Amino acid sequence: MSGAAKTKMSEPERSATEAKIGIEKDGPRIRTYVRAESATMEERLVRALGTERDFEVVVQKVPPKLENRKSREPGCEILVLASGGNTQEDLRHAHSWKMAAPGLRVLLLAMPERNEDVLFCVRGGVNGFLQMGATAKEIVEGVRALGRGEALCNGAQCALLFRYFEQEAEAFPSAALHRDLGLTRREQQLIPLLTRGLTNKEIANHFSLSEQTVKNHLYRMRRKIGAHGRLEIVDVCRQHGFLA
Repeated sequence: MSGAAKTKMSEPERSATEAKIGIEKDGPRIRTYVRAESATMEERLVRALGTERDFEVVVQKVPPKLENRKSREPGCEILVLASGGNTQEDLRHAHSWKMAAPGLRVLLLAMPERNEDVLFCVRGGVNGFLQMGATAKEIVEGVRALGRGEALCNGAQCALLFRYFEQEAEAFPSAALHRDLGLTRREQQLIPLLTRGLTNKEIANHFSLSEQTVKNHLYRMRRKIGAHGRLEIVDVCRQHGFLA
């Protein structure tokens, strides 16, 4: 028989080859960039992701050049970033990739131990977290979740983010309440605590104020709003959209 003999490929080998050459199957594929300092980690990620038919795996240390990228739908580009152990370096990489590839989402393989590091990462553009020792199945599912526009974090991180936004609601004033009711920043900060039913003493302790100062704030709030008590202050503010 003339001609070169054809080599029969196993299914995993065929899928891996198709992933490398970018064959489209069953709709748009998720271009999954892999960035890892460790060659061992890089190999592990490629092995986990490379046999998935809906992924196009690209191993790359630097962000793609903007002019070389085709227009892609949101969620079709994911960076799997294996932490090098330095949060600031991880954030620098995440930021540079997001600047180069608008719409790209970042899955960080690391579990920041400090609360502030979790917040820094989220502010810096990280969309999901997995442990460095995550299984191949967890990594694949994590990439697909980010591709669907979801975020990925554990229960403790989720609770931290809820607490942060709760504190943000107390810290930032509402322009509408200042314009419509004349409430100052400090007066607005009291409203969520009134909602929880905290006493004047507890509110004073929360803000490191004297109890008399809290009483003075509440007196001025009642005068401005035309309220007769604490619950009425809360009701009026809720009517103005300050509280959900």
